Amino acid sequence: MSVETKTLSKAISEIFWREGFTLATAESCTAGNVAAIITAIPGSSRFYKGGIIAYANEVKENLLHVKTETLEARGAVSEETVTEMVYGAMQTLSTDYAIATSGIAGPAGGTPDKPVGTIWVAAGNKSKVITAKLTEDDGREKNIQAATKKALQLLLELCQEQENEA
Repeated sequence: MSVETKTLSKAISEIFWREGFTLATAESCTAGNVAAIITAIPGSSRFYKGGIIAYANEVKENLLHVKTETLEARGAVSEETVTEMVYGAMQTLSTDYAIATSGIAGPAGGTPDKPVGTIWVAAGNKSKVITAKLTEDDGREKNIQAATKKALQLLLELCQEQENEA
């Protein structure tokens, strides 16, 4: 775990402990890496309920309630899909917030429209989801690390924004 991701996870943990929020993860290309970073912080069991690793589209559909139409029209690697994954994770695991990732970590699997390194990440709550698209291909491990870091950044940004509005 990098110092940056550890710092992000600690800051998220402090907010979730203080506010009593709960969190779920829905991961495709990061395959549980986001969950591993979050749970590396002692006390994360107070707010982290669990995660779903949804590599296959049928898992996205059946457990995360991603619409078949979304997957057919936009694909698994899309802003629409990660947004639906966030809402589905919150619904399935009964949480206040969720993080979702879906992309092509590599080294293979890319297409001209979605080359290796294309990864969508999202973080949200019941009222708002924010997303980001990564496009750099720095090799599988670094792509996964970049997506994990970005997902944590989005969650922290959203939590801080919600705190400032309260």
